[in-house]
Amino acid sequence: MASYLEFEKNIQQLDEDISNAQIKGDFDAIAILKKNLEKEIVKTYKNLNDYGRLQLARHPDRPYALDYIDLILQDAYEIHGDRAFRDDPAIVCFMGYLGNKKIIVIGEQKGRGTKDKIARNFGMPHPEGYRKALRIAKLAEKFQIPILFLIDTPGAYPGIGAEERGQSEAIAKNLYEFSDLKTPTIAIVIGEGGSGGALAIGVADKLAMMKNSVFSVISPEGCAAILWNDPSKIEVATKAMKVTADDLKEQGLIDDVIEEPINGAHRDKEGAAIAIADYVKKVLDELNIINPNELVANRMQKILKLGAFLET
Repeated sequence: MASYLEFEKNIQQLDEDISNAQIKGDFDAIAILKKNLEKEIVKTYKNLNDYGRLQLARHPDRPYALDYIDLILQDAYEIHGDRAFRDDPAIVCFMGYLGNKKIIVIGEQKGRGTKDKIARNFGMPHPEGYRKALRIAKLAEKFQIPILFLIDTPGAYPGIGAEERGQSEAIAKNLYEFSDLKTPTIAIVIGEGGSGGALAIGVADKLAMMKNSVFSVISPEGCAAILWNDPSKIEVATKAMKVTADDLKEQGLIDDVIEEPINGAHRDKEGAAIAIADYVKKVLDELNIINPNELVANRMQKILKLGAFLET
């Protein structure tokens, strides 16, 4: 059953009207309602504010990493474990083919349904998850296979066990090691890009965001609670933090914005998957002709420029 946000109530009503008309077999009404639905979708999604995009980034029907892997990867084979502690289900790693290109995909998976969400810790990786990601990335480097990172997490897990096993060290090591990988890398924020949990698999030759995704150092709720002692000021915080794809592209913090279907990835998973696949294929064509040592040098220059500004 589809889920609807507050600003999608008109769309929900039209969807229900179409279902009722289909039950009655009223094809004339169906045609009219579908045209009205198309207009309402454009009206609703075309000019969303920052808070609306935050809500879409967290939409329960939004495609997760495994959804995209199922849709774009052929002959997919999952790789498990960090060979030190355990296999963290919040990080998934697959090898397969994108078209005729061999690729490794490393993504953060939130889980669907109560049992799966708990098993995957709501997409919040433990240190062994990041160590698994690093192990697989090193494997990709060894065999010169490009890597696609799919970022979607509220943040790294802050529990006692995770801290005892070196959460901060695992994230820091990934930042260091991924900056020096001698194979093409692409990172895409497909939903939430939360703090160090996102950064840990976000160092790449190209960093892109889906149009309705967010990337931030802290959640807007957390920001509102700290600055105003009032978590309800989430809309104000979201706008002030500039966490959307367009904001971050304008500030030079990401490389590209991947356009979603007009009705959002949550209503057109296949269309969103095609957009990601087309982007990855295009970028890999550009990166594959660059010498591995030059890739690393270019990546380091990009990282060193982050946060630069001019005083006037």
